[in-house]
Amino acid sequence: MSRSGGGNVAKVSPGVYKKVLRVREAYPFDIACLLMRFFGSMLNIGVVTMITLSGYSFLTAGLSSSLIALSIFVVTPRVSKRIDERGQSAVVPKAAAVSLLGLVVLIANVALHGPVWPLFVGALLVGFFPSPQAMARARWTYLIRSGRLGETAPDLRTMFSYESVLDDMAFIFSPSISIALAAAIAPVAGMVCGGVAFAVGVVLLCSAKGTEPYPGWSQGEAAGSAADVVGDAAGEGAAASKGALAEGAAAVASAASVPSKSLLATSSAVRVLFVIYAFAGSFLGLFDTATVSLSEDLNSPDFAGAVLMASGAVSMTAGFLFGMVRLRAPLPKQLVVAACAVGLSFGTMFLIDSAPTLMAVALLGACTYAPLLIVANGVCERAVPDARLTEAITWLNAGYTCGAAFGPTVAGALIDTFGTMASFKVGTLLCLGMPLTAILCYRVVKASILPAYTVVEKREM
Repeated sequence: MSRSGGGNVAKVSPGVYKKVLRVREAYPFDIACLLMRFFGSMLNIGVVTMITLSGYSFLTAGLSSSLIALSIFVVTPRVSKRIDERGQSAVVPKAAAVSLLGLVVLIANVALHGPVWPLFVGALLVGFFPSPQAMARARWTYLIRSGRLGETAPDLRTMFSYESVLDDMAFIFSPSISIALAAAIAPVAGMVCGGVAFAVGVVLLCSAKGTEPYPGWSQGEAAGSAADVVGDAAGEGAAASKGALAEGAAAVASAASVPSKSLLATSSAVRVLFVIYAFAGSFLGLFDTATVSLSEDLNSPDFAGAVLMASGAVSMTAGFLFGMVRLRAPLPKQLVVAACAVGLSFGTMFLIDSAPTLMAVALLGACTYAPLLIVANGVCERAVPDARLTEAITWLNAGYTCGAAFGPTVAGALIDTFGTMASFKVGTLLCLGMPLTAILCYRVVKASILPAYTVVEKREM
């Protein structure tokens, strides 16, 4: 599959999602990962709601939520690394079992109103949560690049847009569902529902083995293709060479399953994207916290939920529409433009002084956020080996989690000391970190982009 430049700067293709929706073999793993996403998206706010409604302090709830974020940051990339090395069905059930054990500890302790320390233990165990966003994208990449879908394969960028829409769906609905269940039924009801959805999703994902990428699949396919070319060109006389190359293909695939260094240590592009995501998590965490504070200052606590849901809906729509646009600009330039758009749009938060200005900034920023994530995922996909995409995308999400643990803490300290408006002004400074990082590291990202790929068609043996 080749890429050609020139011509128009962009091309709009309204029907691009038809190819995605026609891939019926993707339905099982996408439904599974959507259920797992719902659990992941409700973790922080769901745990805080469950703990505070049960009579524990906000400090205890905040520490538990922060420990979950810290654990996800430390543990989940390593879980994804094992997934790339050994396969999803070999690793996901074990990691999910540990995460569910932590959830059971949390729920049981809250239901019995036990001491505080088991909450912290449970929070740390929940952090073994495997990344559904990364696993779904890894399966799609495998289906498209291995040639299994043939001419019906959707474009990878369209796939990333589609997955971004699913991310936003979970972000919009799952926290509100968790809060509603906890308030209407019992404090633990929301997280029980999330845990059940997560468990069902894990079972569905591990059952869909036909779309699971095997360890080292891209290296094995590439080496196998080289063997076929030699055989076709030289005939029977090249049988020995072809056999040697076939053995080499097996060796490459086997080597891919051997533990190697973390991508955060070896890939410059992953480090740059990690920093960009960390800035994104920090200013969005600060923005969400300050939004709640301003809503309380205005004696309208429900307004915060309305702002967050409205911005989530706009982000989902923007991501969907962005997937229809075929940009001709190179990915590193797209990343700089997208980061600048987010930094400048959310950077206007220093102007917030009322409910209308808060809503305006939230909606303006939401228009630019999803395109940045789509472009960043595209850069990540082109900068790392295919067989390590799960770990790479998980590191990006870990960067966001790291920032999300930092932002609310800063916001809380600023709000308590200087008031809500001061936190919005500091949030503007955090926003500017994204475009600055993208601009300063442009050459690093450009040098990390791998050559355009060629789909390896599935051959009959």
